[in-house]
Amino acid sequence: MTDPVLLLVAHGTRNPAGVETIARLADAVSVVLSDSDSLPGPSVRVAFVDVLGPSPADVLRDLPADAPVIAVPAFLASGYHVHADLPREIIESGHRHVHVTPAIGPDPALARVLSERLRDTGLRPGDRVVLAAAGSSDVRALADVRTAADQLETVVGRPVEVAYVATGEPRVADVVATARAEGDRVVVASYLLAPGLFHTRLGATGAAGVTEPLGVHPGVTELVVARYRAGVDLISAAAARSRPHRSAPGRD
Repeated sequence: MTDPVLLLVAHGTRNPAGVETIARLADAVSVVLSDSDSLPGPSVRVAFVDVLGPSPADVLRDLPADAPVIAVPAFLASGYHVHADLPREIIESGHRHVHVTPAIGPDPALARVLSERLRDTGLRPGDRVVLAAAGSSDVRALADVRTAADQLETVVGRPVEVAYVATGEPRVADVVATARAEGDRVVVASYLLAPGLFHTRLGATGAAGVTEPLGVHPGVTELVVARYRAGVDLISAAAARSRPHRSAPGRD
């Protein structure tokens, strides 16, 4: 079987650094998936849902009609973009050989990356930790963020509060203000993949520290690779089941 194309689908941003982060992540994934310098791995393409292009439909239309594709949503929670926009884009493209993996978040691997980011930011004993997500009006995405907070709690060994930058309550600035009024020091764990407007807002919340976005961390790269490889296994298993069964000689 030809290696399926990996279509990395991310949320669009007008911030050039955010766009560059997604491109660098795709490059890092491509390097990991390459067998050697002389044997390149599968093609890795990037598409954006919302704000800018190319859209998933644009990229899929540009591929051969019979090319198998594994779409990996580079989203930290699965809301409308994952459950509605991406499937719609695939249907509109007319491409019939697309397998969509689960989004990259939540996942224990991301909790480990966040824990490392918190240490780098100077987390102290007694600090309150707030997991800051973009937010969503989709209850499924909000549940995913809570799961991510629970996973981070397991790693850091202390309670993790959830707050949102854009959509949803409570807002990060309000949670930080309340904690500071109670005399607590607060560190915000940025549950964002790339820099942009939302991450910039976190710096104005008054927190003692804000982690960098998850970005092109090896743990994030390996997670995308793992999603892709699991998708390859599913496609291979489905192909094997669809092959005509041949009876052993003399058993017909």
